[in-house]
Amino acid sequence: MTTSANELYGSPEPKISVILPVLNESKYLEESVNAILDQDFDGLVEIILAVGPSHDGTEKIAHALSQRDPRIVVVENPTGRTAAGLNLAVAATKYSIIVRVDGHSRIPNNYLSLAFKVLTESGAVNVGGIMAAEGQSIFEKSVARAMRSPLGVGASRFHTGGGAGSVDTVYLGAFRKQALVAVGGFDEKFTRAQDWELNYRLRAAGGVVFFDPRLVVTYRPRGSVRALAKQYFEYGRWRRVVSRRHEGTINYRYLAPPFTVIGVLSSLILGISASPIFFIPALTYALFILIASARIGKSLAEFVSLPLILLTMHMTWGIGFLTSPKSLAPGVALRP
Repeated sequence: MTTSANELYGSPEPKISVILPVLNESKYLEESVNAILDQDFDGLVEIILAVGPSHDGTEKIAHALSQRDPRIVVVENPTGRTAAGLNLAVAATKYSIIVRVDGHSRIPNNYLSLAFKVLTESGAVNVGGIMAAEGQSIFEKSVARAMRSPLGVGASRFHTGGGAGSVDTVYLGAFRKQALVAVGGFDEKFTRAQDWELNYRLRAAGGVVFFDPRLVVTYRPRGSVRALAKQYFEYGRWRRVVSRRHEGTINYRYLAPPFTVIGVLSSLILGISASPIFFIPALTYALFILIASARIGKSLAEFVSLPLILLTMHMTWGIGFLTSPKSLAPGVALRP
């Protein structure tokens, strides 16, 4: 018989530490923090802002928020790296439950109470829900459509929804602090995919990572093709690092983009150099992009935007995966 997290760590106290790694988040930080302060959770709450060196006035906003409410604590994150900021924030927390929120996300007012309930009832060491992408401009709305569709980013439940249950990883997360600390926290060598890598270690240590679709977090997508391309290129690079670090963790969802890149490029090269018949795979992919755009888009403007967005997401993720150098994270180096 396996031992549940509740038996191992005890029932959690109704006290929650919310941690946010913050860098250049002046546009959304105050909204994000206000949403945390406006929770219906009956227990104690503290907010730890790990602020990196920003150039848009984020630090000034963070300190002003801290002066306004004693529950808000600011810690400096000199490197600005997400994993380092998360570890610094964890080290500054007082309570046994840690909920991660991002500076550009917004949680509904029942999020903390529901996360506490799911964490307690499931016996999991980390619980999370849906990354509800929501844009403001036409481009952002189109990116959000793509992110919430299996035709855009695959069928991960935290993107597309699904039934509650144990999963490989979740978006953000509500953690049992003791379990998080026991596995060494976030690996600071990871610029991206640090959540996936951490959840792998939590599961390897015998913990359960649990998805519940009632936990919904509003996520703000990138606002330009350049920013989107950089984001998904880094996703691909660092997902390859995870697959090298932890063998056997790759599946068809992660192999689809790199195989698409190889197939399309080979098709174009052979079509030009050998015979037009070799253009068929590239044309088939182009047709898929158009059909996917028609299915995902809810307006003519979104349909027009989506082909470039889907192409950018698929191709940059795949190129990042294929070109990811072993030097990115050659060894295990966790923060003590």
